[in-house]
Amino acid sequence: MRLALVIPNYNHRGAIEQTLERLAAFELPCYLINDGSDDDTRFLLIELAEKYDWVTLIHHPFNRGKGAAVMTGLRTAYRDGFTHALQVDADGQHDLNDIPAMIARAESAPEVLISGLPQYDESVPKGRLYGRYITHFWVWIETLSFDIQDSMCGFRIYPLAATEKLFLSHALGERMDFDIEVLVRLYWQGVPVIHLPTRVIYPEDGVSHFQGLKDNVRISLMHSKLFFGMLLRQPKKLWHKLTRPSQNKHWSSMRERGSYWGIKLLAQSYRLGGHWLCRAIMYPVICYFFITGTTARAASKQFLTHVKLKQPNHPQLGEPLSWRDSLKHFFAFGNAALDRIDAWCDRIKLEEVDFPNREMLASELAAGNGAVLLVSHLGNLELCRAISIHQRQVKVNVMVLTQNAENFNRVLKQLNPDSSLNLIQVTELGPSTSMLLQQKIEAGELVVIAGDRTSSQTAGRVIYQEFLGEQAAFPQGPFILAGLLDCPVYTMFCLRQNGRYHVHLEHFADTLKGPRAGRAERLEQAVNEFSSRLEHFALSEPLQWFNFYDFWRKDEEFQRADAQSSDCSSKGQASK
Repeated sequence: MRLALVIPNYNHRGAIEQTLERLAAFELPCYLINDGSDDDTRFLLIELAEKYDWVTLIHHPFNRGKGAAVMTGLRTAYRDGFTHALQVDADGQHDLNDIPAMIARAESAPEVLISGLPQYDESVPKGRLYGRYITHFWVWIETLSFDIQDSMCGFRIYPLAATEKLFLSHALGERMDFDIEVLVRLYWQGVPVIHLPTRVIYPEDGVSHFQGLKDNVRISLMHSKLFFGMLLRQPKKLWHKLTRPSQNKHWSSMRERGSYWGIKLLAQSYRLGGHWLCRAIMYPVICYFFITGTTARAASKQFLTHVKLKQPNHPQLGEPLSWRDSLKHFFAFGNAALDRIDAWCDRIKLEEVDFPNREMLASELAAGNGAVLLVSHLGNLELCRAISIHQRQVKVNVMVLTQNAENFNRVLKQLNPDSSLNLIQVTELGPSTSMLLQQKIEAGELVVIAGDRTSSQTAGRVIYQEFLGEQAAFPQGPFILAGLLDCPVYTMFCLRQNGRYHVHLEHFADTLKGPRAGRAERLEQAVNEFSSRLEHFALSEPLQWFNFYDFWRKDEEFQRADAQSSDCSSKGQASK
């Protein structure tokens, strides 16, 4: 990836010098666009360009607008051979400390547009803040999705090939409407958008070139154009989305559905009106996700069909199986999320949960021994972790192999800061992870590892076991790691049954460690035992199965799809 900076400037003298001083540490080439500034600003920019040899100064003879200045910088960077450009405003609003995180994300997903997600302090003008919500609403309509969480932040990394393609096919607005329009049209073009939270301030002596009446009229006209453009082009795309589930992505590569602000609205509703208000807002949203979530809907039907084949007269499922059962499945997921919030807000106590084998684990911990809990995405184990942390009796460390629920976790952390305690985020279970967790076990703590999901980072390292009548891929990593930790292993499932949560804790093994000879057989036996227990409880409470993806798809198919995608990408780059 070749990255350059693009900074538009129109009469911003106060912060530009300090901005360039801080950017110098990143050692990135910079295109500084003077958009027809007055003489004082122009002379200052010339001095700065002479001072920093990594700065290329480009002049507009007259003020054309922020959008025009950004386009000039992006197109120049593309012609000079750069693959990506980081847009930074010249007024000092952006937190430049977030640049390394943005670059890292862009390097891991070079085809994606990375955009800041503003986190405001009290300096933000209320009129500007409320105006953003109106734009958010229209952008969600224009894209028929919540994927674009903020379209007005000018702190973003553009993939330049896709951006140049857009510039060649459409004439975009050149002023304050540009940031919104370019994001929507790139999204229409198939460019994914990833948002990273970033602090945004409005300096007391800052200069704003937002012209209240003129720019609001421009933005309104732009939204009208995008809206009617959506009416012309989106029916076909929506039909495609409704009828063709995405089959090429590994589950851990799928982006979280639901915007940060939508989930935050749900949390505020919870604070104000509890469950009844939450459900009044949540159920229509779930219906929307049910209608548009083709992949998740197909996965739900697939799973429930397997359950019916195993247990034809299942009391929780209809006869015959229909879309209503999948909708109930979606609602069960929403209700589990509310219970999770209840637990973290200390509204569900441990005594309200049936836990008949509690002493079996308590005696282990009382002896100073740590243990591994093998869990799954069946039921609501998060409830047990929340209650344990509230009572400060047990230290629980949870392995997290994905950030798919980052929006939900961010809002949960605002409701209760303890909600993120002891989450260990990793991309794969490697030696460094093993060493860290060994310390936890030696300190008499619990390590929780999900045994039902493979990772895109460890594709191919799986063991196939029969699950509900068909071979499914289970990850090797959790069972290998449990063996390396050489400690007692338990399985735990927390299911809602008869109006109460019931924790099913069972001893799995004194240790999974053993001699190198026979290791493969031990692994296969452990995975077989885990899959059998998982199948038993999944048949018991199928609507609490929260793996909304093709659980039986062969891991090799993901590898082939990734290889084909990479091959196509390489050929596309070679043809340029």
